[in-house]
Order: sequence, then C-alpha cells, then structure tokens
Amino acid sequence: MAGTFVLDLGSGAGSFNAGLTAAAVVRLDRAVRSTGLAVEGDAAYLPFADGTFRAVIANHTFEHFDDLPAVLREVRRVLQTDGALFVSVPDASTLCDRLYRWLAHGGGHVNPFISASDLARTIEEATGLKHVATRTLYSSLCYLNRKNARERTPRRLWLLGGGYEWPLFLFAWVSRKVDRMAGRRWSVYGWAMYFGNIAEQVDTRGWVNVCLRCGSGAASEVLRCGHMMPERWWRVKRYRCPACGTVNPWAEDAGACNVCS
Repeated sequence: MAGTFVLDLGSGAGSFNAGLTAAAVVRLDRAVRSTGLAVEGDAAYLPFADGTFRAVIANHTFEHFDDLPAVLREVRRVLQTDGALFVSVPDASTLCDRLYRWLAHGGGHVNPFISASDLARTIEEATGLKHVATRTLYSSLCYLNRKNARERTPRRLWLLGGGYEWPLFLFAWVSRKVDRMAGRRWSVYGWAMYFGNIAEQVDTRGWVNVCLRCGSGAASEVLRCGHMMPERWWRVKRYRCPACGTVNPWAEDAGACNVCS
C-alpha cells in the first residue's frame, strides 16, 4: 500500500517489477545494480531502523547467505509485526539445481535446502512469522540459455546442448512427460514460501509452463484460454510466452480447468 516500504533483499538489479506495488521498494545488495531506492549493505547487518518495512522479499537469495541465522534475525527486526515475508529457494536435491551448481562451480549456493517443511519451520522460529503457504516452483533450465549469458558461455555447457533453445525445448517437453507419467521431479526447481500477514489467498498450484528464455511462469489454463497456444507441432503442444514471445512446449498443470479444452 502507498506510504509503506518493501525491502527487496539481495536484489541485484531487482528481483521484481516495483511498479506492481504502490509501496516504495528499497533494493539492497552488496553491489547495487538497480536504479531508484538502492542501498549497498550486508543482509546480516541491515542499515535500517526497527519495523521499517511492511514486507520483505527474499527472491532466490537465502541459499547465498553465509550467515543465514543472522539474516533471519535482521529480517525480524526490520519487519513490522503485522508484516509479510516472501522467500523462494532452490531444492538442492533436484536435477535442476544440481546442474546449475555443476555448471557454475557451485554458483554461490552455500545453503543446500532439501526440505520445504524444515526450512519453513526454521524461518517461523527465527522471525516469529506464521507460515501461510508453500508453492512448488518449476524450471525450464533457462539459466542454460546462451541468449541469457552475460559472459562467455563455459565449455562444459556444450555437454548440455550448448545453451541453444532447441535442446532446452526438448528437455522441457520430456521432463514434464516423465514427471507426470513416472512421478519424477525432473522439472522441479524449488519452493516459494509465504509468511505473516498475506492479504490474499495464495494459489499453491505449481505452474509447469516456464519460459526457456525469460523464465516467466504461467498457468496452463491462462495460456490456453488466452489463445497463446500455436497449432500443435507433430504431437507437441506449444505456447508463446506472454512476457517475451518465445515458443515453449505446453503441459497441463495439476488441477487445471478444462473449460477451454
């Protein structure tokens, strides 16, 4: 809401679009790369007064913090008592995260989370915030896409198709099929967790359709009912990403509606 502050913790260039909220968004990182309200600092020693923020967003950052208990204590201190916390982390036991750490020589992941319930309990105890919901996150391995590379692609990427989009397309299609038919977790990336005062009911369904270029996820029924699905190629249903226009394989979410089938 207007007149309040939201902390984007460990944000880099920004982990979400600040225009999505009327609150003032403060980005914090050790090396700030964003515009607007940006502060250089250490998450374990936040340079803010007690109760400054209405909400804290920790989007794929907890796995990088060397002293996570100290960070959680600071989150509790700067967050208002009726505030909210959003956390997303990778599941270190998944194929997706193992590939990332292998490719990036660890990728800076110093905290390997393998249990959503254990992590939720740790956050609850450290922050005093009630765990509201957990949502499973899926991946298209978009971090392997050579079009997203900021530097020269590593040589070992050639063992995974060189970062070209057609191998990523094939993996996304196959992994969704294997997960659905054999009960595997090839396409799972991690979890999104919600704590504290969450005004709206959280949709906990996992969106399996994740863009292999920009990483945006979308519900299967939204893509189908929004007429974003091109004609089927051979036996593969495809959709065009609403965010960047990239063509991806389409799969049905669990529990999705069939009104527009």
